[in-house]
Amino acid sequence: MLTSFSEFKFYQSFRIPVEEADDLRFLVEKENELGKDVYIGDAKLVDISVTGLGFKTLERISVGTELTISLQFKRHHLDLQGRVVRAFSNSIDDEEIIYGVEIDEDKGIHKFLEQYILSFSSERLKECLIDSALKEKYTKASDGFEMFSLLLSLFKDITHFGDKEGFIDNMLEEVIRIMNAQRASIFLINPDTNELEAINALGVQKNELKFDYRLGIAGSVFTTGVALNIDTDSDRSRFNDDFDKKLAFKTKSIICHPIHNREDKIIGVIEVINKRNQDRFTVEDEKTMKVLALIFSSVFHSFNPISEKSQIRRFSTPFDRQHALIGKTPHVASLRNSIIKIKDIDSPVLIQGEKGVGKTLFAKILHYEGQKGLNNEHVINCADKDHEAIEKQLWSCADEESAMVKCQGGTVIFNEVGMLPLAIQRKLLDVIKNRRIPGSKVSLDFRTIATSSDDLGEKVDAGEFDKELFEYLNKSFIYIEPLRRRIDDIDLLTDYFLKVECKKQGLLLKSFSPKSIEKLKQYDWPGNIQELKVCVERAVLYNPKAHIITDVDMENSASPLVDTSAKKRMFGELPHVADWKISLKDRIAIVEREMIIQEIKRNNGNKSKAAKEMGISREALRKKLLQSRQVLSELESSGNKEAGKMIANSSDDDFDDVEAA
Repeated sequence: MLTSFSEFKFYQSFRIPVEEADDLRFLVEKENELGKDVYIGDAKLVDISVTGLGFKTLERISVGTELTISLQFKRHHLDLQGRVVRAFSNSIDDEEIIYGVEIDEDKGIHKFLEQYILSFSSERLKECLIDSALKEKYTKASDGFEMFSLLLSLFKDITHFGDKEGFIDNMLEEVIRIMNAQRASIFLINPDTNELEAINALGVQKNELKFDYRLGIAGSVFTTGVALNIDTDSDRSRFNDDFDKKLAFKTKSIICHPIHNREDKIIGVIEVINKRNQDRFTVEDEKTMKVLALIFSSVFHSFNPISEKSQIRRFSTPFDRQHALIGKTPHVASLRNSIIKIKDIDSPVLIQGEKGVGKTLFAKILHYEGQKGLNNEHVINCADKDHEAIEKQLWSCADEESAMVKCQGGTVIFNEVGMLPLAIQRKLLDVIKNRRIPGSKVSLDFRTIATSSDDLGEKVDAGEFDKELFEYLNKSFIYIEPLRRRIDDIDLLTDYFLKVECKKQGLLLKSFSPKSIEKLKQYDWPGNIQELKVCVERAVLYNPKAHIITDVDMENSASPLVDTSAKKRMFGELPHVADWKISLKDRIAIVEREMIIQEIKRNNGNKSKAAKEMGISREALRKKLLQSRQVLSELESSGNKEAGKMIANSSDDDFDDVEAA
């Protein structure tokens, strides 16, 4: 048996403190260099249990030393054999060493301890019972020091024996012994198959133990990182009994902990099954498993597989993954945390954000990374003007045609749910609450995720969206910021879209020059990530031979990288109205200028008449044009070509008297 596990067994056992007034006589002898047994004169008993004891002495004794022990309490005498498995002190300055001794199994120790405990006062007996039931580690400085020395021993064994054949099996044997269980297994992730596979298992053939990383208790611990201690009778909802049926085995209790690598990624789990003589594992077992999980994490600290096929974010390359959340800003980090929190719950989710921010992508990531990802997902485009087609997808009379029936156990994503007519909204609410389509006998089981570019709360206030449906969908809420508020993500997004498009076109990998990236960052992206994706795709097509893309003309060439009509549809034809880099006050001045100029032209250059029809004085008109000219001049001097064009186009004789007046 590994030395460290002998130490651990001693450490995690409850030992009865021995007091001087107990008159419990203790003698211990060891073999000296000459092979003779000699007594350790200053040995003093500290504590005792049925499996071991602790004593302290100034003498230095090596771990592994065999000892002969003699105990005498009143008329009861007992001789034992044991070996030193622990050596520690209560403090760095303490010259006395406490030695932990594992004693050989002897039925006489039970009778001896029974007589010893019967001598306790009721108050002391009560204290011992409370300590045994509620004892917490690290309650004293000496406990922490003892634990530290134990961990050093554990890591020493791992360093020396971790790569030896049979090491893991030996460790699992000790786990079963320490936990008093029937079986133990180590599962690691295979990112190519997206399965948890048993690399070591005692009590069962390990090649029979592999399954989807989201299934069962092990899958739940792997995906959430939360340890579980359950009995299968009271928590059958999370327990998968497929292996019990396959292996003709009855699982009664399970305790399972995640295993991490050096990058703190969860790479697998350790699972221990069936506590002997008890319905479930104890609180003390949970504490023990924390340490065991730490030990196995150290064994597998270098395990970090990456695969192009993996559905699991932490083990896949994002550029080869179909559903990837790209970005490094705090907002994207928050979105990733949200995925972990809500991917496995059944309650509805409402995702809100401007068009093109990736709401549907986020919904699909929630589906595929959660337990629902084992089944189908379906996206219903609620913005479709063909309402009959939407209704057919939702509750066609033929069950097999309904998206909600096809996605049993999966997810239905309602894209732009705010565009649904009120009549369909109310019918949809009835269906998803009652889990049954009118006229159908099939009971529905799917998760609802809805997306919206509009503020559904405002639509409810305006009477355009059903209030009860909004409250149902809004159980969990996610907001995705527009791209202009997370400009630092543009670098990673352009890299991602470049790799995808170059691979699609069969081209060598391209990149944008630093100046080009800066130009991309200066644009406000009204179409958000979707617009950036199209921009990158066009840049690849327009530069088939260039490895570094330097020519980035966003709006002003015959073949612009972005669709300027999108801005015009959103903001109209007025120049600079959508330019977020210009202050609101200056934008208003430019907009007013365009309106005044158009009104002057409509009145054939008569400024007084134009001012009168606009309800302002001619002097006010003059001041507004002068103010806007000053704004445009400042923009032109800072390199804004559009501002220069506006000045040039408005400098004809019709406006000379405005400046001269």
